[in-house]
Amino acid sequence: MTAQLAMFGSKPVVEPEHRRLEWPVVTQADRDAVLRVLDSRKFTVGAKNEPEISGLESEWAEFCDTRYAVAVNSGTVALELALTALGIQPGDEVIVPALSYVATAMAPLYQLAVPVFVDIDPVTFNIDVRRVEEKITDRTRAIIPVHLGGLPADMDEIRALARRHGLLVIEDAVQAQGGTYRGETAGSMGAASVFSLNVEKSVPTCGEGGLIVTDDEEVATRCRSLRVLGEDLSTDERLYVSATRGSNLKLSSVLAAFTRAQLGRFWDYQERRDKNIPVFLERLGALPGIVVPTAPDDRTHMWHMLRFRFDPRAAGLEGVAAGPFRQALRRVLLAEGVPLTHYQIIPLPGQPVFQKQDAYGKGYPWSLPGVNPQRYDLADYPVTCQVIEDSLCLRRMHLNPDAGPALDAYASAFERVWENLDVVGRIARSLDYAPPWAVVKGHEGAGRTA
Repeated sequence: MTAQLAMFGSKPVVEPEHRRLEWPVVTQADRDAVLRVLDSRKFTVGAKNEPEISGLESEWAEFCDTRYAVAVNSGTVALELALTALGIQPGDEVIVPALSYVATAMAPLYQLAVPVFVDIDPVTFNIDVRRVEEKITDRTRAIIPVHLGGLPADMDEIRALARRHGLLVIEDAVQAQGGTYRGETAGSMGAASVFSLNVEKSVPTCGEGGLIVTDDEEVATRCRSLRVLGEDLSTDERLYVSATRGSNLKLSSVLAAFTRAQLGRFWDYQERRDKNIPVFLERLGALPGIVVPTAPDDRTHMWHMLRFRFDPRAAGLEGVAAGPFRQALRRVLLAEGVPLTHYQIIPLPGQPVFQKQDAYGKGYPWSLPGVNPQRYDLADYPVTCQVIEDSLCLRRMHLNPDAGPALDAYASAFERVWENLDVVGRIARSLDYAPPWAVVKGHEGAGRTA
């Protein structure tokens, strides 16, 4: 049956126009917003009566059900400033999940704090709350739960644990814009929470941007100062006096205006995604050996990223390992025109920056006096390793509110491939395979998975 597969000469299932859908969608409203800023000539938060950044902050705070929002130039910076404003100190320990974008674990390093990793739940892909307490020490100061892929983490359990141990909770909500958990809005459940406006996010800007949200006026005030070299811009006349350490981390007014236009269309787009994506997932979920994303009844999935796990045994392929099966599937599906990616090929504790434990020279922050030794051994994160081994992701394309026909074509491509699983099995068995993190330059401990 090999002739039915595109990689052996057949016509791909997915037409070219459905392989790379536009995201973000740029409309005349976005163009008008950008031109409005150009005509105003007020380009930064330092401009007198600048309306776009303050407007975005007000609208975003309302969007998140919080009192304050502070706009900065990236989601990574937002997390860094949140930790700073909340008083994280050198040598403190900050608990983060073993699977996330690297910025989640990098941000504590900016404070000379030490990231401590916890394995993930195999279904939600969020931090496994059952494993958090065993990582808490006398140096632990904060937990950063990540709402990975758009599904909120187990925030009630996390907050209860944090209260019991006197810890701060900082939500990394960059992938869950607009999400809810037991009636609470993503971003409203921590001492501070952070968002990204990167072009891949559900509410994007035309580049990079970020926001910190909080109900604490002092935290918001400190973040505003930190983003502009420690200045206070609330005075009638700018004094150029720095009261504290800071940096130049301001968001451009052009980017803020673009995001405001996108935010105005968000719920319309999300309603259409909520119709398109479950239909797609239902078709894939009917195929043996595919585990599709799901959401518990107490929270909403914002579908930022769709992660699919593949089980060769459930698919009827005895003797085929998960990693080679996933790799073979990606080759075959890419040939059919399905733009799957292998998002995050290595658990965060296996990233070279953490394996080396030398972010600033002389081993800092891990070599600071009194800091607890950290063991970043991949054997301690078996679920994260297995998820990376057996999963692929669909990113960005499905966010387009008109993605229904493309998703329909992707599902048809999966169905064609599943009619040829014997071929996929032969490809998988023939691969010279190693775990994806084993080929990462500078990674120590490759292959030490459980």
